[in-house]
Amino acid sequence: MYGMQSSSGFPVPTHVAIIMDGNGRWARARGLPRAAGHRQGSEAVRRTVAGAIELGISYLTLYGFSSENWKRPVSEVEDLMGLLRRYLQAEIAELHKKGIRLRVIGERSRLPRDIVRLIDDAETQTAGMDRLNLVMAISYGGRQDIAAAARRLAEEAAAGRLDPSAIDTRRVADALSTRGIPDPDLVIRTSGEKRISNFLLWQSAYSELVFVDKLWPDFGKEDLADAIREFQQRDRRYGAAVESG
Repeated sequence: MYGMQSSSGFPVPTHVAIIMDGNGRWARARGLPRAAGHRQGSEAVRRTVAGAIELGISYLTLYGFSSENWKRPVSEVEDLMGLLRRYLQAEIAELHKKGIRLRVIGERSRLPRDIVRLIDDAETQTAGMDRLNLVMAISYGGRQDIAAAARRLAEEAAAGRLDPSAIDTRRVADALSTRGIPDPDLVIRTSGEKRISNFLLWQSAYSELVFVDKLWPDFGKEDLADAIREFQQRDRRYGAAVESG
């Protein structure tokens, strides 16, 4: 599924998901603490959200903090939580003003209580917005998402509310944290690394992957547009054979 047509006539992807990588390396290259890289990365988030709106993207998912990131030094985790807290406090009115709906996926039980309250408030305040659906993956892991979906389906079956033979890919998709969100057409990873790091494993089964050398704090609208142009050159067949001409 695609969004509006670009000026070139090629379809713009409906859903773009981004693995935001490289904050630490950006800071290290400048002799700065990692926290400075994360702060600069938050500016890249603002640029990319604005770019997504200009480019006609309907859904933008940003991988902000993985389940595995809890293993990082306590000071770094606290810095990241502080940035998230300030973002939620400062940006929600702006998101509402711009018509952006915010949704957060991930294990909220591991987040500080005040951040969970801020997330709940932000989702409620922006629920009616439809210019851009901004999905933040916080304390998120693809395997954990699938395991939680399997657990929910097993509980339904054990309670007699679901026939196990009725469990299919649609049922699993509906049990994931991304229910109601289309699968990403395009997954971008910055910093030159070429792996997906436990991000949207089920949902990205047929996504196009674009790996960008630029570190996340330097990423912006033009880089997003370049990745979309590369996406537009791909032949998406979803497992079908190439037709012979």
